[in-house]
Amino acid sequence: MSNPIPVVICDDSNLARKQMSKALSRWHVDITYAEHGLTALEAIRSGQGDVLFLDLNMPIMDGYQVLERIRKDDMPTMVIVVSGDIQPEAYRQVLKLGALDFIRKPFTEDEVAAVLRRFGLLQELEQEDHAIPEDRAVELPDYYQEIANVAMGKAGDRLARLLGTFVHLPVPQVQTVTRTQVESRLKEAADEQRRIVSQGFVGAEVAGEAMLSLPQESLEPVAELLNIEFNGTPEVVNELLMDLSNILIGAFLKTFGKQLDIEFSCGTPVLLPPMKSLPSDAGSWEKTLSITIDYGLNEQRHSCELMLVFSEASLEPLQRLSSFF
Repeated sequence: MSNPIPVVICDDSNLARKQMSKALSRWHVDITYAEHGLTALEAIRSGQGDVLFLDLNMPIMDGYQVLERIRKDDMPTMVIVVSGDIQPEAYRQVLKLGALDFIRKPFTEDEVAAVLRRFGLLQELEQEDHAIPEDRAVELPDYYQEIANVAMGKAGDRLARLLGTFVHLPVPQVQTVTRTQVESRLKEAADEQRRIVSQGFVGAEVAGEAMLSLPQESLEPVAELLNIEFNGTPEVVNELLMDLSNILIGAFLKTFGKQLDIEFSCGTPVLLPPMKSLPSDAGSWEKTLSITIDYGLNEQRHSCELMLVFSEASLEPLQRLSSFF
């Protein structure tokens, strides 16, 4: 029997790592997991990564930086990028940096096999019964981090195509928040003179509020990217924010819901006045789930923040929807 092929799966999402290891479960591989780029580079240097499956949006060292270091140091590994960032520019950049191919999230086992077959790797990966190393158990935040990452990529791609510029995609912040923390963020936005559009959404038993905010100083530059003649009037500001919210909130919720088998309906976007606390009709709740994404525009000189806050009553249905993992 030949030796197993050493493979590194590099992704900050535990769920994504498990999905890729499952896709490789038929093949004779020796898998090493890495949560960020530095760990992946260490594994490659120690001979554990003849093949590297690489995410792009990660903390500490992202996928682009990993590719640059691999090329600079002429490291012996074949890189296949696996990402939810589906912008054409992202695809061009990773190929330019030396990646063999690009697999879009969410992926299937057949799609992974097709890429391996295209580069002659399946001939090297013998089909054997073998054990895939156990990673730590999937936790609820891991699950939502990953589906938020895929939804973020879809929304970012729509925005990039419309603006004709590359959109920097961060690691989504998925966390449990208290009412006090949400009010604190609203206070910060008011102090920073950020303009906020809010749009309610509901689907099946899941509901919440999506809030898109843009700093005052970013209004005119972003309007130029959208080919909107900016004069600072409330009507133009409203047009700009409504256009952005329709793109980002709509695309994010569509892809997020598709992964949960939910079709969300959205209310009319509303421009919020500066406020430092939740309105009295926001209901009574203590803790809930939030997802925050800071999209970087125009080489990250400007940004817009998307924050989704789910209703407290949505937590139990969301928990059930993740049970199939």
